[in-house]
Amino acid sequence: MIRAKIWFRCAAMHDPVTPIVVQPAIIGWEAKKRSVGTQIERAFNGEELLQRMKGWITLDPKKVIEVVSRYGRLKVLDDRELVVEVEKSEDIQKLQKALQEAFGEECDVEPISKR
Repeated sequence: MIRAKIWFRCAAMHDPVTPIVVQPAIIGWEAKKRSVGTQIERAFNGEELLQRMKGWITLDPKKVIEVVSRYGRLKVLDDRELVVEVEKSEDIQKLQKALQEAFGEECDVEPISKR
């Protein structure tokens, strides 16, 4: 498994940015006739995290997901970092080329070394 960090252009500052999970989503309930103290803490998956970036990056996240899914998958690594996972190193090169053709300099991937 080969992993790469995915970078986007910030809509406000136009510098490279990548989303991270600072704190998982906490979902609770409100009942009409009683008190409910139950909460669920759940992290986003890769596609959910990227979709939350709509408006914050210069690209449409759904279009990025379409391109990435042809070569690999988006994943949140260590419950924090958005990465792309592919099977072979050649897939990273193919993905980078497809991203450049689709989005120019607005999105790129950077292979990360294994820890």
